[in-house]
Amino acid sequence: MTQPLTPFDYLTKILTARVYDVAVESDLQPARALSRRLHNKVLLKREDQQPVFSFKLRGAYNKMAQLSPEQLARGVICASAGNHAQGVAMSASKLGTRAVIVMPTTTPQLKIDAVKTLGGEVVLSGESYSDAYEHAAQLQKEEGLTFVHPFDDPDVIAGQGTIAMEILRQVQQLGGKLDAVFVAIGGGGLIAGVSNYIKAVCPGIKVIGVQMNDSDAMAQSVKAHQRVTLPDVGLFSDGTAVKLVGEETFRVAQNLVDDYVIVDTDAVCAAIKDIFVDTRSIVEPAGALAVAAIKQYVAKHKTKGETYAAILCGANMNFDRLRFVAERAEVGEEREALFAVTIPEERGSFKRFCEVVGALPGGPRNVTEFNYRISHERRAHVFVGLSTTGRGESEKIARNFHKHGFEALDLTHDELAKEHLRHLVGGHSALARDERLMRFTFPERPGALFKFLSLMQPTWNISLFHYRNQGADYGRILVGMQVPADDAAQFDAFLQTLGYPYVEETQNPAYRLFLQANGA
Repeated sequence: MTQPLTPFDYLTKILTARVYDVAVESDLQPARALSRRLHNKVLLKREDQQPVFSFKLRGAYNKMAQLSPEQLARGVICASAGNHAQGVAMSASKLGTRAVIVMPTTTPQLKIDAVKTLGGEVVLSGESYSDAYEHAAQLQKEEGLTFVHPFDDPDVIAGQGTIAMEILRQVQQLGGKLDAVFVAIGGGGLIAGVSNYIKAVCPGIKVIGVQMNDSDAMAQSVKAHQRVTLPDVGLFSDGTAVKLVGEETFRVAQNLVDDYVIVDTDAVCAAIKDIFVDTRSIVEPAGALAVAAIKQYVAKHKTKGETYAAILCGANMNFDRLRFVAERAEVGEEREALFAVTIPEERGSFKRFCEVVGALPGGPRNVTEFNYRISHERRAHVFVGLSTTGRGESEKIARNFHKHGFEALDLTHDELAKEHLRHLVGGHSALARDERLMRFTFPERPGALFKFLSLMQPTWNISLFHYRNQGADYGRILVGMQVPADDAAQFDAFLQTLGYPYVEETQNPAYRLFLQANGA
């Protein structure tokens, strides 16, 4: 029986790995803004700078460069959620061999197109990496191809370990120290390579693994002292969506990884934003896991003056996902709190509610969102978002609403509210008679929303209100106001004196279908 490889065996393999025929030595870049905020030095290992925008190229090429001429003549096959696929495809192109890539059907189109552009033959199968792997194993036997595993292979692990070699050399060049390296985990190839090198060379540096809360197979496996197969995995961080970690990667992680941090979707979205602020680059969710973990680690352990390295392991982000990321980043950083507030259905309630918001402890707060649809004769339910300056403020704000007589439900951590309710403005309402629907644009600045409400004529009831702060120079509000026919001329004159650009949407067919009072 073959003896397991030791960290010093891996050290030799890493030092002799053949990665630089295709890979580059990526930058180790200080994250200055994030470091100031956390009172610790954060260094970003920019693996998003690789030719395929991911570290996976290292391991794939190191494995394939060591195949025999006969194996290269037959071709290779792999299963991948995307980044390993691009690494294999590019390596195959460099080595002049055929590459069949089996990818889950959930893989972002960006990654599928990238693999095809690099010459890979794409086969879509299953909904996760594990499903794709099973199909790839079947094709490998049928066609006599060499399987290039994305993580559970010593040569692949050694290729990924060159990242740690570079980090330690770069830290030394910067004349600094390093306290911990944070590493995203899918199947475990990256952390196996990093931990082997670091524990062989500088065992005092901590290696901390990071996983999504819905794809934490490694953390669960280490806790159970055996590999655990997850029944399902979340797909937001598709690069780490692995149901079962590798045998070798589990063995290494169990022996060498110091700790694990589990992060959620909102924390990762906030980390993507943090990385953008410091680098002006956008990484994919898996690429931001390490930064999300550093923030969580600092908050938990109250550290100061330490130095942490975060491996930004990939940047293959679908552009269409940025809308979701931007929406959730503020909540993830807890810079926004969400509430359902009940106020009396009477004239002046909106204004009184805004006065309470303006007088909240901690200074003036921007209203980031306001959704309302008239539905009851005596009570109104509004969905409101408020800017915050730190964690834990939402509970204090909710208590303050109660103190002023407004029943409030804290929705800051409610997935239904964050994902769906905030985009809904009600529906048909029998109470919304004589309603005129207006779309306004106004300069986005502190107090602008309150100013707008203060200019509303008290005799015209607001029956619908939707506002979302988009971070732009101009805000946009959709307002329904109940204006009796006899007041039409007066209302039109009011619109002219208001001073805000507007479009009337009362005759809009979408409004008539989904929001206008039945029979109106």
